[in-house]
Amino acid sequence: MTWSVPVETTDKQNIHHPGVTQVCRSLAPEPVSCNPPVASIPASALPFTKKTTSKIEAARVDTLPPVSERDHPSSSFRYAVRVLNSYGRTAGLSNEVSVPSAPTLSPPSALRLELEREGVKISWEPVAPPAVPGVRFLSRVYRREDQTGPDQVVGELPFEDSNQPSVVDHNFEWEKSYQYYVTVVTVVFTGAGAEQEVEGEDSLPKAIRTHDIFRPATPSGLQAVFSVLGAKPFIDLVWTPNTDADLTGYNVYRREEVSPATKLNRELLHQSAYKDSDIALGKRYFYSVSAVDVRGNESARSEEASETAPAR
Repeated sequence: MTWSVPVETTDKQNIHHPGVTQVCRSLAPEPVSCNPPVASIPASALPFTKKTTSKIEAARVDTLPPVSERDHPSSSFRYAVRVLNSYGRTAGLSNEVSVPSAPTLSPPSALRLELEREGVKISWEPVAPPAVPGVRFLSRVYRREDQTGPDQVVGELPFEDSNQPSVVDHNFEWEKSYQYYVTVVTVVFTGAGAEQEVEGEDSLPKAIRTHDIFRPATPSGLQAVFSVLGAKPFIDLVWTPNTDADLTGYNVYRREEVSPATKLNRELLHQSAYKDSDIALGKRYFYSVSAVDVRGNESARSEEASETAPAR
C-alpha cells in the first residue's frame, strides 16, 4: 500500500514534530479499526522533510495470515492510515481502500519458449491449486517487446486444463525480440454472477527472438503441356497456388534426362504459371517448382512434371 505523507496540519501549518503513522486494517464489512493498528511506523522511518511542499509517498507491505485467505476467500480487507503528531493527536483516518482477501499462488517455474511455424509456444510446470470454495485459478501469459514495451495478455489457461500447461502466441511479429512471463490469477465468485480477479507474483521472464527459419509449403499439382503459338513452341507450366500468408513468389527449375536442375526465372514469379520457350524440339524436360516467403525461406521443390517437345 502507498499513501501521501502529510507535511501540513489541518490549519495549513507546516508539521514540525510528526509522530507515528498507524496502518489500520479490518475484514469487511467491519469498519476500519486502529485498535490495535497492524503497524506503527515511526516518523524517522518515513521520507518526511520540513523543507518540501511537493508530494511525498510512503509504502508498506502487509503480510496477511494464511488463515484469513483460507477462511474468507470472497471477502475483502479494508485499509486506512492514521497520522499522529508528537502529542498523540490526529485528524483521523485517511480514505479507505479495500483489497480481496483471496489467496494468491506462487508463479509457475521452468518457463519454456519454443518457436514454431504457427507461433511462440509458452509452456511451464503445472502448479497444484488449493481447494478453496468459491475460488478458481487460471494462468495468464503476458508478453512484452524487448524489455521496455507494454505488457500484453497473449493467453489464459484454466487450471483444470493444465496437466501439461502451454499457450501459443499467434499474434507476434517475426524478427523481433520478446519477453514472456506467466502469473497465476485467483478468480473469486462474489455473488450474483460477479467475479473479482487477484493476480499473484510474476514468473521470471524468458526471452526469445522470432527469427523465421520455416519454409513455405511445397507447391503441388504441377503440370507441363507442350504448345505452339504461331511458329514459337513452348512448354506451358501451371500448378496449384500456395496459400501461405507470407508467400512472395515462386521459382521454376528444369533439367534434362541426365543433367542437374537449374533455375529458369531471374526474378520471383508472382503467378502460379510459367511459359518455357527456351526449348529444343525432340527433347524431354523435367520441371519442378518451389515457393519463397517474404524472408527468403524457400520450400522444398515440388514433384516433377515432364513433357517432350516433339520433333517436327
